[in-house]
Amino acid sequence: MSVSCIDHIVVTAPSLEAGALFIKQTLGVDPQTGGEHPRMGTHNLLLRLGDSLFLEVIAVNPQAPAPARRRWFGLDDLAAGSRPALSTWVARTPDIRTTSASSSEPLGDIEPMTRGRLEWLIAIPSDGSVPVDGIGPHLIEWHTDPHPASRLEERGLALIMLEIFHREPARVSRLLESIGFSGPLTVSALAGHTQPYLLAHIDTPQGRRQLSVPS
Repeated sequence: MSVSCIDHIVVTAPSLEAGALFIKQTLGVDPQTGGEHPRMGTHNLLLRLGDSLFLEVIAVNPQAPAPARRRWFGLDDLAAGSRPALSTWVARTPDIRTTSASSSEPLGDIEPMTRGRLEWLIAIPSDGSVPVDGIGPHLIEWHTDPHPASRLEERGLALIMLEIFHREPARVSRLLESIGFSGPLTVSALAGHTQPYLLAHIDTPQGRRQLSVPS
């Protein structure tokens, strides 16, 4: 029985301006204004990928006070000249505590978050890292209805497939099974010491594009 699915994919950037340019160059569209995350000192831009699926560009908010803890998605480790990249993804579940307890990998502490009127619970490691060697997922339980993606503008984008590349594919597959995951996702093996990474295949008005870590 499926209890989790892809909620959104996350592009981290040293600034929202850099992230917006990366998305424009890669997908051919401009992301939509999002909002601020007071507890994390971050802000974002958004793109709709479906009725309940979206892309998030996130960066440290230079106008916000620094949080008392490390920021999520590894943002505190980004250098000013870092290039934007598809850095993680978020899996939606109706019961985050049960799903987190069932996970074969530690996915982080469950914390309440807000952005404007939106409220949710999310599992994030206390050190701000991305779980499982940087390929996620983070778990989310929305306390908002309808899904935030349904409120975003339609830009003709759709996520077709998310690929995970990892040196231990069986470990990743066990994780996905343990959280009852179902969705357009594949897991492939990496050889040697190649860093694990994500690759998203997205349909755009200009044709199918790929979003990943810039080479």
